[in-house]
Amino acid sequence: MRKKVLLLSGSPRKGGNSDLLCGQFAKGAEESGNQTEKIYIQDLKIGCCRACYACRKSRLCVQKDDMELLLEKMVEADVIVLATPVYFYSMDGQMKTMIDRTLPRYTEIADKDFYFIATAAAGKKAMERTMDSLRGFTDCLPGAKVVDMIYGAGAYEKGEIENNPAMRQAYEDGKGV
Repeated sequence: MRKKVLLLSGSPRKGGNSDLLCGQFAKGAEESGNQTEKIYIQDLKIGCCRACYACRKSRLCVQKDDMELLLEKMVEADVIVLATPVYFYSMDGQMKTMIDRTLPRYTEIADKDFYFIATAAAGKKAMERTMDSLRGFTDCLPGAKVVDMIYGAGAYEKGEIENNPAMRQAYEDGKGV
């Protein structure tokens, strides 16, 4: 069955290490006949959640920015890939802001398969907090299933991930969607 795969690249650098892994995942998914769409969160206008909770009644955010369209895409997707570089042992700010802004419709991001991609100069152990934070998001989503987590450890400078085993893993995970 052809699936809609939504890849959310949190990297502030197009062609950065986490973004390259995102591309490998997309390549594998496309070769398996799936429909993919990669969105650079950095390119969107997404304001921080104001915690006004107006969305509790309307299921709409009072802020009129790009998050409304992104949320629709998240609800419609079958598979969601969250890719982020690791900054100070956590996901980057763009990814966290996007996650916080799912509040109006987070219960509708239901029954999805998720894949997490993280890259860091440090080793896998130093990336666990990031993966835990991403898992914290999916723990709040009805029926969410984390299928795999891709650790792009030991990649600091742009492009260093290219000879990393994580490139193959991202591609294979994409093929297996």
